[in-house]
Amino acid sequence: MAKAAVIALALIAASPSAWAEDGAALFAKNCALCHQSAGAGLPGQFPRLAGRVGAISGKPAGRAYLIDVVSYGMAGQITVDKQPIIGVMPILNLSDDDAASVLAYLQGLGNAPKQLISVAEVTAERAKPQKSSGDVLAERKSLQNAKVIE
Repeated sequence: MAKAAVIALALIAASPSAWAEDGAALFAKNCALCHQSAGAGLPGQFPRLAGRVGAISGKPAGRAYLIDVVSYGMAGQITVDKQPIIGVMPILNLSDDDAASVLAYLQGLGNAPKQLISVAEVTAERAKPQKSSGDVLAERKSLQNAKVIE
């Protein structure tokens, strides 16, 4: 019992940087094939994430959008760095903890985030009605119009 309590305390005390380390491994396993090492992307094919996720996560609507992209995927045409991209972001079957870890890792690529996306935020966003990949695309377009996303 004491060993379990120590492990639980260690998990509770884990810093966001520990999440980001786990997030780097999860990113490498689940995302880097398309988005490339360190989120550099491939212009016109797969969007750059480095330097963008931290900025998008600066507003509550942007944070919810990022969770939605990871949770529900996205399909259609977007523009990133003035390059049109037509494609599909698949649904990532990640736990709330793993989704928060990947997003925390991405938040730290290029921009210093003010607050890392937490497991509680992921859980709360996923408790809302599920979205389709088209819904997430519409959400993105709305956020672009509101200047939350470039």
